[in-house]
Amino acid sequence: MIQCKRVYDAVEEGDGQRVLVDRLWPRGCRRESLQLADWLRDLAPSDRLRKDFCHDPALFDEFRLLYRTELAAHPEHWQGLLDIARRGTLTLLYAARQEHYNNARVLAEFLEEELDRQGPSSSPVCYADEL
Repeated sequence: MIQCKRVYDAVEEGDGQRVLVDRLWPRGCRRESLQLADWLRDLAPSDRLRKDFCHDPALFDEFRLLYRTELAAHPEHWQGLLDIARRGTLTLLYAARQEHYNNARVLAEFLEEELDRQGPSSSPVCYADEL
C-alpha cells in the first residue's frame, strides 16, 4: 500500500516505511522527529521542474506529465520503493501545503501503476495459498 502524508502531520503506527520525496529539506523539521526510513532527493522533481510548477494547481497537469517523464527515465531512483510497497505500507512524505497538487501524489500514482503493470511476484511463496 502506498500513501502520501505531509511531513508536518503526526507520525502514526500505520505509516510503515516513511520516505521523504522532496529535493529540499522541509523547513522547521528535525530529522529525528520525522522517523524516516530514507530521504530520496534524487527521486524528487528536478530543480527546474519544481521551480516552474511552484505548486500552482493550474500547472499541475503539465507538471504531472513532465515529472512522470523524469521518473520513467530513472527507474533506479524508485525501483526499491516497489518492494517496500509490496511488503507493507509505504508512506511518501512531502512538505507542500497543497494536499492534492504535489510531487508525492504523482509519484504514488506512478508507483501504483507500475505495481499493477508488473503484477504479482512470480516467487513460489506467493502461490502457496493457491495450491
